Amino acid sequence: MLTTLTRVFKHTTLANLLQKRTRFYATMVGERSRLEGKVAIITGSASGLGKATAHHFVHHGAQVIIADNDTILGPQVAKDLGPSARYVECDIAVEAQVEEAVNVAMAHYGKLDIMYNNAGIPGPSVPPSIADLDLDEFDKVMRINVRGMLAGIKHAARVMVPMGSGSILCTSSISGVMGGLGPHPYTISKFTIPGVVKSVASELCKVGVRINCISPAPIPTPMVLAQIQKFYPGLPQEQIEGIVNGFVGLKGAKCEDIDVAKAALYLASDEAKFISGHNLIVDGGFTSFKTFTFPSP
Repeated sequence: MLTTLTRVFKHTTLANLLQKRTRFYATMVGERSRLEGKVAIITGSASGLGKATAHHFVHHGAQVIIADNDTILGPQVAKDLGPSARYVECDIAVEAQVEEAVNVAMAHYGKLDIMYNNAGIPGPSVPPSIADLDLDEFDKVMRINVRGMLAGIKHAARVMVPMGSGSILCTSSISGVMGGLGPHPYTISKFTIPGVVKSVASELCKVGVRINCISPAPIPTPMVLAQIQKFYPGLPQEQIEGIVNGFVGLKGAKCEDIDVAKAALYLASDEAKFISGHNLIVDGGFTSFKTFTFPSP
């Protein structure tokens, strides 16, 4: 009797272990297949959020084109990612270069499934008064953050519409959700992006192409750290990172580049097949509310 029970216990334990291992591998395969066979272009992916997203997309099975005007970091990122990535020099302020990045995807892979318009610039570090606004500086920010993004949308749509499918993403910001969080040119450019997304969604939804944007809280990327460094010259990078992480807060968590990469993965994948025209805000609730501050009784 005891021997029989022992044998049953052993078989049951072995069966449980096999089931757990099967579920584990199934999960791994499922995770891997979230973008399996997909082709993506990510602008501004030589560093920061774009780089993190490129790594995440490749990890989940995508072929990724690193489209960036940084001819030193860009090729290195593609090399680090291996055969699933290639670099294309791309200044989004030059429409012909955006067009060429899309043409490269079509020439090498025969399709484009995901276009992530991530590249952008912050503009002036010190917010000038609206009365002192340099309109030439404003035009420069809008040319890259809005016009450059539109070029990406335009040329992605050019090849996605005939396919009848595709996912277009754009990086906005919480500066485009609430006023006063950044300089006027940057804030206005980021407020424009969700509007562009909704306008374009009204057309592309009719042909099966989705478009969404992501609005993250401040994250200590190289670009953000360089901006904050101007206010605190000589301060160690570690302390500057602490300042950025302290801007917004959800208890027990901080906003990191991987959070944006995961949001992009979801919106780019078939899991978000019925989501279009949406602005996914990744800010730990920062823009959701304001509270009254009462004086001490």
